[in-house]
Amino acid sequence: MNSATTAEAETDTPEPHWLSRVAFPVIAGLFFLTQASLVWALYRDNYWLVVPLALIASHLMHGLLIGFHEASHGLLRKSRLLNELDGIIIGIFSLMSFSLYRAAHQLHHAYLASERDEELWPFVHPRMPRWARVGAAMLELTMGMFFTPFLFVRTFLRKGSPIRNKKLRRRIWIEFAITAAAWAAILAADALLGTWKYFWWTYFIPAWLAANMQALRKYVEHVGLTGATVNGSTRSIVAEGWLAKFVCFTLLHEPYHGVHHWRSGLTHPELPQHAEALEPTVPEERPPFRTYSAALRDLFVNLPDPRVGAQWLGVTRTTRQEMARQGLN
Repeated sequence: MNSATTAEAETDTPEPHWLSRVAFPVIAGLFFLTQASLVWALYRDNYWLVVPLALIASHLMHGLLIGFHEASHGLLRKSRLLNELDGIIIGIFSLMSFSLYRAAHQLHHAYLASERDEELWPFVHPRMPRWARVGAAMLELTMGMFFTPFLFVRTFLRKGSPIRNKKLRRRIWIEFAITAAAWAAILAADALLGTWKYFWWTYFIPAWLAANMQALRKYVEHVGLTGATVNGSTRSIVAEGWLAKFVCFTLLHEPYHGVHHWRSGLTHPELPQHAEALEPTVPEERPPFRTYSAALRDLFVNLPDPRVGAQWLGVTRTTRQEMARQGLN
């Protein structure tokens, strides 16, 4: 895919439907409506409503986490200030520094599925024993609420961290301090007011489920793939039917994940308009999956030996910078 062809295609592409463009405000509105309903159900001790509402809240929280990802690309809001504020606020409730996530996520795009891809540690390291990779997968898929922050903190604190800029590191420490202060205030308020049941049902249980959903989606997108190209190291889902499209809408079109890696500057409503980029161009690539269940099955087959990247096959993967220099991206 060369830049001239892409530019021509983007010129001919119509504007996304207005409903797609307001996906995040819709998700946020539904989330706060669900939370208000959950508080009312808890107040009435109606757990027949509490449980399904908590499940709905967890799916919507997952959508908000994808909004956090969009904010890290500067694509969630047109206003840079509001984009930063949204990222920091969602980060506080995700136990994550927004600036740290953004820095590490840039490495994920620059060095996708290579040993320098910090987000896919430890699956990108052929020297990592199988038991360690399986253990990491089990932890992330069941305790993603804590394992995912650990993954990024490891990137930040480990010896030889790729995040070296002193100003950036100072900002990350400040965001950690803000998060710690916010959570100290929240937990103190719950202790003083005796509102723990509201904390567990409106935040902790949905957040725990949402983090595991986030981890599962990340695994669907990459784990088990050993291709040397973007499409060869990324699973995408182009599903038909109103329910499948609604799920894609609530996930901010992230199932078109290969498109996002080809053109990370595209806003999420634009991703479906570039689905042709997902079609195979070399033998190692596969066409996008047509159902979510098919993509999940393909992941589960690979979970007993979770690996990511062409380095497992002894192939050197071309980085995004090298692709850009060669005019291949």
